[in-house]
Amino acid sequence: MSTRYADHPLQPGDPVPNVVFDAISREGKIALDDFRGHSPLLIGLFRGLHCPFCRRHVAAMAYLNPMLREKGVQSLAVVNTPVERARLYFRYHPIPDLLAASDPVKASHRAFGLPEVGIDTVMAIRIDLPGELPEPMNPIAMDEFINEKEGYPITEADRQMMTADKGQLVGQFLIDREGIVRWSFTEVLEPGVQTFKAPNSQELISVASQVAL
Repeated sequence: MSTRYADHPLQPGDPVPNVVFDAISREGKIALDDFRGHSPLLIGLFRGLHCPFCRRHVAAMAYLNPMLREKGVQSLAVVNTPVERARLYFRYHPIPDLLAASDPVKASHRAFGLPEVGIDTVMAIRIDLPGELPEPMNPIAMDEFINEKEGYPITEADRQMMTADKGQLVGQFLIDREGIVRWSFTEVLEPGVQTFKAPNSQELISVASQVAL
C-alpha cells in the first residue's frame, strides 16, 4: 500500500497508511504494515535528535515501553535524523528494547497529517521554562541553549535537518491491530499549550489497556 498524505492530524477512528522506515535499533526496514493484524502500536513522530525535547520524548517512550509491552502494545519512535547519525547517537545513548526508525524526509509526519508552521511563527513564540532557561526564548534559541547545556554535539547532518524542519510539529498515535487510530496527542505551537510537552502517561496506559483487549 502506498503512503497517503493527510491534510489534518489523524484522529481516533482514522485509518493509518503504511509507511516504511529505515530501522535505527537494528538493520533493515520497519513498516507499519508489519504490526497490522499482530499487535497494537504506539508510534511517536518526532523532529530530529537535534531537538532536545524530542530526545526527552524518546526517553519517555523507552520508560513506558515495558508497561505497554506487558499489555501487548509495541512502541516505535521515529526521528527525522538521518539513519547513520541516529545510530551513532543511540550507540552512546541506548534505548533497550524500544524500536526506533529514521525518517529524514518526514514522510510519516505528512502521512499522519502533522503540519509545519512558518519560521516567522516559530520565531514569535517565547518558551518560558524556569529552572532550565535563564529567560523566555524562541524555540531555536532554546534548542541551542539546551543542546549546549546537555553536551549534544551538532553535526552537519543535524544542521541540515535544523534548516529543513522549520516548525515541524510532533505527535504520538496509538493504533489498534486493524490499523485504526484509537488515541492521539499532537503538539500545538503556542506558549503554555502543548508545545514541547509530553502526553499524559496515565491516560495513555489506560487507553492502551482497552486497545490491547
